[in-house]
Amino acid sequence: MITDERAGILLVDDMEDNLIALEAVLGSLNEPIVRARSGEEAMKALLRRRFAVVLLDIRMPGMDGFETAANIKRLDQTKDVPIIFLTGAEEDAGYAFRGYATGAADYLTKPFDPWVLRAKVNVFLELHRKNQQLQSLLAREQADLGELSKRLEGLEDRLSEEPLDVATLKEEARQLRRLLSKAERSR
Repeated sequence: MITDERAGILLVDDMEDNLIALEAVLGSLNEPIVRARSGEEAMKALLRRRFAVVLLDIRMPGMDGFETAANIKRLDQTKDVPIIFLTGAEEDAGYAFRGYATGAADYLTKPFDPWVLRAKVNVFLELHRKNQQLQSLLAREQADLGELSKRLEGLEDRLSEEPLDVATLKEEARQLRRLLSKAERSR
């Protein structure tokens, strides 16, 4: 079950020193940071809370980064979480291609420039915030349209009644016009 906490950053690496370095670089972003020491731990964390981005080491014992990314992209509730692969510079050149093919949004080699990493992560955090705002606006708009539809239905019912209460119908029409204006302004 995913909680409604602020989305954060998931760091996945089997090396404690790497996790410490990543936390030091990203701590100034003031977003929740969660560590996972394996692909299995990462999957558990992703099922417990929302993340704006995952920084994923490729070389790990057990489930490696590619397998972890494939599992992330396979689940409906995590498939849209962007992944930045991190790997050593001496790694196989085909790793980058394989990383992107697995669904990575980006790929960085170690050692990486801390400013570049922070900037990239910040972009994904901002995209996540904008997406949340859009979802909130859409939900509000759908609620307004539902209310408008319900009121129109009530108005139609009253129009079929005898005798017509014109004053009440006019007031109901004014309320509907205000609701429609409010919905149009929020666009």
